[in-house]
Amino acid sequence: MKYQVAVIPGDGIGKEVVPAARRVLDDAGDRWGFGIDWTTFEWGCEYYVRTGEMMPEGALDRLAPHDAIFLGAVGYPGVPDHVSLWGLLIPIRRVFRQRVNYRPIRRFPGIEGPLKDSAADIDFVVVRENNEGEYSEIGGRIYHGLAEEIAIQESVFTRRGVENVMRYAFDLAGRRAGRLVSATKSNGIVHTMPFWDEVFSDVASEYGGIETSQVHIDALAALFVQRPETLDVVVASNLFGDILSDLGAAIAGSIGIAPSANLDPTRTHPSMFEPVHGSAPDIAGQGIANPIGQIWSGALMLDHLGQSEAARAVVTAMGNVFASGGPRTPDLGGTAGTEDVTGAVLEEMARLSP
Repeated sequence: MKYQVAVIPGDGIGKEVVPAARRVLDDAGDRWGFGIDWTTFEWGCEYYVRTGEMMPEGALDRLAPHDAIFLGAVGYPGVPDHVSLWGLLIPIRRVFRQRVNYRPIRRFPGIEGPLKDSAADIDFVVVRENNEGEYSEIGGRIYHGLAEEIAIQESVFTRRGVENVMRYAFDLAGRRAGRLVSATKSNGIVHTMPFWDEVFSDVASEYGGIETSQVHIDALAALFVQRPETLDVVVASNLFGDILSDLGAAIAGSIGIAPSANLDPTRTHPSMFEPVHGSAPDIAGQGIANPIGQIWSGALMLDHLGQSEAARAVVTAMGNVFASGGPRTPDLGGTAGTEDVTGAVLEEMARLSP
């Protein structure tokens, strides 16, 4: 079995952690009997500085035939964030109908988090609507620079889009502990959030046996900090899911280990897998970037491609490195480098080999 994977290392530490993760994924392929043909595309903010565009014309057509997209980190000093987001990430997510952003939140044994009760079991998933909601292109600004300047940003919630992400979340909860929380703010956002709540109730009526609740975003953020062990699956709009998933990564110990998957649940188009830590230009080139977020994103990719046993082994290997007191990069309080952590994961993979 050979998989065709498009690789966009991106910028900054992306160029360091992507090769590290590829070594782990290739090793998994050797041990579990599959291969990955990698095709690298040097697009991103540094490409933008050279060419004036984040990716060339026809880029999406070049990505489309692949089984998956493996993305590093995008961002570069001097390039505004909205340029990088709307020039590369959002076009990929929308054209390829990657409607679901899947963000596992897990604290591994041996990782100290910021919460007082470091023994609390944190293992849940944030399912974020990924294509619409608060992140729309509808709006504008007038009277630039004047006292009466106006900026308008519209949110767009479609029944199809909301139903799709909620059904994905309900199905996921059914395979996990059977608990689903919906993030809302219907007491203050008068149109879109009541609509979100109504669709959630409609979809919930189709799923027996799932324990559901609807929690306002501010109270839910507090719950993330005070009782994260009670959470199983959280479904949220684009903005709320973006914020909550980063908060979840922080309470689990470090955003440096957080993975994500941008999924087309229909599998009509390639899905995209990326860490969420950013390009970290302040440490780029120093060899100290944490590769775990990229490696874990690779495990999500393997699972999506049907290599679930290999995917579980990669995550287990990561966990074993943490639990055994293995090397840690500075974001986790250690002094190890990218290569040290990658090597330790590969050693654990050898022990788990079938």
